[in-house]
Amino acid sequence: MEDLGEESLFVVDEVSNIIKDAIEETIGGNTYQQSKVNQWTSSVVDACLAALTKLQKPFKYIVTCTIMQKNGAGLHTASSCYWDNTTDGSCTVRWENKTMYCIVSVFGLSI
Repeated sequence: MEDLGEESLFVVDEVSNIIKDAIEETIGGNTYQQSKVNQWTSSVVDACLAALTKLQKPFKYIVTCTIMQKNGAGLHTASSCYWDNTTDGSCTVRWENKTMYCIVSVFGLSI
């Protein structure tokens, strides 16, 4: 097996920071507004993809974003992946403020 350098690994902490930054920049100080949810989710996904691309790592990325108003309703989410654990990876961040939840998942698939 060839030695995998840092530049070809999916580093969860690095991706987690990218996700958190994207969420904070997009919706950090806002209260939930239904009319802005589509714009916010697109902006978070685009910001994540832009930052991930700048890493110049050999990955194809899948990014999902869910924004939900805090109103007492339940939300459950799960994912399962069939891939090579030595090269591929995923990271999910759950962020919240007083009025909403934001859940972002990034899947990195080695090229």
